[in-house]
Amino acid sequence: MYVRYYMTHAPLTVRPEQGIVEAYQMLKNYHFRHLPVVDEFDSLLGMVTDRDLRSAYPSSILDEEERKKEMERLQQMTVGDIMSTDNVVLSTLSTLDDALLFFEKKSVGALPVVSKNRLVVGILSFNDLLKALRSLFGLGEKGSVLIAIEADEKSRSLSGLVKVLEELNVLFTRLIRTGGSTGEPAMIYLRINTYNIRAVHKAITEAGFKLHIPEPDPHE
Repeated sequence: MYVRYYMTHAPLTVRPEQGIVEAYQMLKNYHFRHLPVVDEFDSLLGMVTDRDLRSAYPSSILDEEERKKEMERLQQMTVGDIMSTDNVVLSTLSTLDDALLFFEKKSVGALPVVSKNRLVVGILSFNDLLKALRSLFGLGEKGSVLIAIEADEKSRSLSGLVKVLEELNVLFTRLIRTGGSTGEPAMIYLRINTYNIRAVHKAITEAGFKLHIPEPDPHE
């Protein structure tokens, strides 16, 4: 659950005095979208994105003369001129929960990971986070199935649910219980590995648990 296990280690970085054209070419060559900007000690100074770099380039609607002037101006610009400095950062002890909240709050595509001395040791992209959550919740594992069970009064004892699975010799890998939210009742989500889902459904129902299958909306 720690970002250090899912981040890109020792990411590509740039210095603030590097030219914008050079930085943009780096992103294109390595197919990245975010570059941490560091000083000579690899301490984080800011971040620059492909959007920042593309925005610095002259508009395609300019005439040839104006575009030439803008390109000359662009050749003189450095990463330090356009980088963002009010960056949210993660540490090596940050969790995926921390990262998810930051991504949601700041609407960024990547977060730098720094040491206690603010040295850049990694970067976590939003895609990295999705892959991590996919792994954490077992999505795509062989024989993986997610079962939704309504968390009513009868289902307070999770030990009974575990007993059912043990008797069927069915491996369960994740168990999540929610308190309910707007539009969704309190639920138990169970990730199991089986190729006989009907037998599992039957055993769970016979044990007094209620499988959750949403009723069709007549307006949809």
